[in-house]
Amino acid sequence: MAKVTGLGGLFFKAEDTDKTREWYSRHLGIPFTEWGGWGWEWRHRDNPGHIGRTEWAPFKADTEYMAPSDKPFMMNFRVDDLDALIDQLKAAGVELVGEPEAHEYGKFAWIMDPNGIKIELWEPAGEVKTDEG
Repeated sequence: MAKVTGLGGLFFKAEDTDKTREWYSRHLGIPFTEWGGWGWEWRHRDNPGHIGRTEWAPFKADTEYMAPSDKPFMMNFRVDDLDALIDQLKAAGVELVGEPEAHEYGKFAWIMDPNGIKIELWEPAGEVKTDEG
């Protein structure tokens, strides 16, 4: 069974993304990337040589990225096999929001939970593996 393997990120709407980033940077020391988010790396418990990543970012308040949800946030879950999970979700009657996409950093698909929260499913690609992994 394909499944979620962890939290891939949390994205939220902010009235003023520059002010929000500046506040988090000044008060909490968060180092934002050029794309406007912050990602931290961690090691897999069962395979310490494999390094994973989790993302966190404010989005503009008028972003359509979280549509059709009217919630001010979206969760991203890391998954082990996106294609298989999509098949499982469709078989269970869960509809995709839009079409799956593939990028150099992974494959993505979107669904809505029963509370109207948009969920982004992410099968990471190209994560760094150390000599230990």
